[in-house]
Amino acid sequence: MPNCLTLKKSNCKNCYKCIRYCPVKSIRFSGNQAHIIGNECILCGRCFVVCPQNAKEIVDETEKAKVLIQSGDPVVVSLAPSFVANYEGVGIESMREALKKLGFYDVEETALGATLVKREYDRILKEEDRDIVISSCCHSVNLLIQKYFPQALPYLADVLSPMQAHCEDIKRRIPNAKTVFIGPCVAKKDEAEYYGGSVDAVLTYEELTEWLKKEGVELKQEKHQDPCSLARFFPTTGGILKTMAKDAPGYTYLALDGVENCIAALKEIEQGRIHRCFIEMSACTGSCAGGPVMEKHGRSPVKDYLAVAEYAGDRDFEISQPEIRDLHKHLEPIDRWASVPNEEEIRAILREMGKFKPSQELNCGSCGYNTCREKAVAIYQGKAEISMCMPYLMEKAENVSDTISRNSPNGILMLNDMLEVQQINPAALKILNLRSGSAVLGDQVVRILDPTPFLKVRDTGRGIFNQRTYLAEYDCTVEQTIVPAEDGRMLLCIMRDISREEEARRQKEELSRQTVEVADKVVDKQMRIVQEIASLLGETAAETKIALSKLKESITNE
Repeated sequence: MPNCLTLKKSNCKNCYKCIRYCPVKSIRFSGNQAHIIGNECILCGRCFVVCPQNAKEIVDETEKAKVLIQSGDPVVVSLAPSFVANYEGVGIESMREALKKLGFYDVEETALGATLVKREYDRILKEEDRDIVISSCCHSVNLLIQKYFPQALPYLADVLSPMQAHCEDIKRRIPNAKTVFIGPCVAKKDEAEYYGGSVDAVLTYEELTEWLKKEGVELKQEKHQDPCSLARFFPTTGGILKTMAKDAPGYTYLALDGVENCIAALKEIEQGRIHRCFIEMSACTGSCAGGPVMEKHGRSPVKDYLAVAEYAGDRDFEISQPEIRDLHKHLEPIDRWASVPNEEEIRAILREMGKFKPSQELNCGSCGYNTCREKAVAIYQGKAEISMCMPYLMEKAENVSDTISRNSPNGILMLNDMLEVQQINPAALKILNLRSGSAVLGDQVVRILDPTPFLKVRDTGRGIFNQRTYLAEYDCTVEQTIVPAEDGRMLLCIMRDISREEEARRQKEELSRQTVEVADKVVDKQMRIVQEIASLLGETAAETKIALSKLKESITNE
């Protein structure tokens, strides 16, 4: 798992939104939790941006930067040029003043390093006669090629990113200097760690803002344009091209942003369809100005571009170009270790998912994968679970629910909040003397039952339990329970036919009544005899009367 991106397991609600938005599907699910697969992740940061529960967390390096400052060595900030879009109305002078209050030695713009990089791109195109050259400024794009398109790796410019180039330039100019890059990118944290030596720590704008807030440092609204700052265009789509000479003969120059567009182009490159081309690639839509850690979510791409464009100059920064070898970066393939199932193994998994023929492969994407086959491969690789299929779960739930409903001895009706019949099971059809559910589905319940108790439950939100009701129209007695379901949007009615029980109870009552009448007659007759022979029977007659009276009382109570 990438060290710079962590997961709060307690926050993850298993909604699959991160996998739906992950362009390379580098997230696996286990135990109803999302897990980032480090050797597959390209650190584009989309999962961080889209997670509705804030379960994805970027490792904060603020304390690391503070330790560097406390070391006593000069700590210089390399500030990404997108800062003008993040901190509206604030220029480099204001940023330098504020960051010096935090203890930094100085603040420079990463655009200085961008100037060095774009000059090297121009040199490569003119002097090395390469077929295709892909910009290497975006670490996420680099990872995408290293992990997923190794055949295109020879076309990736073996040139340092502006962050690396600038930080190495700082260290050449300032003895014992330490460098801290501040920008809108998650991947830069990984790049700094992977290519150790150039950049000592990486902060996001969010981390910087929080640090400034804690120290009570405010940014002044002040922004002076420097005409020698053309490379400030770098964080915009096509910004690299705007700074380049573009005078290499026979080359086409184009800019792509968004991982999906980059993937499409890389596929064409691997298929040999593209030649003599320089391609500026950015993983983020809108390039770095649309980075995952720009503070204002739901930003305006046009406004952000204008903020950068208005601050950019029309000439290069005045900075000395280092030796070619000092700008060189070695890029090699990164093995993802993922095993690939054969066709029979894929079909076996599809069958487990309830997909027995191609027409059942809905490719709905609810699981996060574009097709059911991609999902089957992910299951084979241990990245996904069969239960992540929404149609599968719905069908399974409906089958269980339908089995229970169909075989229940109790009548079951489901109504919507308009008291229209939505479901009715066979037992209810029998109780209500209906041939089929289609006769009442969608109709008002008043057609078949008294709506009064349903209205009461709907309006009060309180259920009615085990209410005995005689349905005169159907000549039956039911024990009726009505409860609200689905947050009051539905009403569930369960009817238990107790007609036989009621008939048995009536028969018992009738038998008891008849027994009481017989007892009364016996008592009356006995009393007449007692009166005639009272003198002979004495207390014995009184005891007989008491015994019969108790029998009568007992039967009556039953």
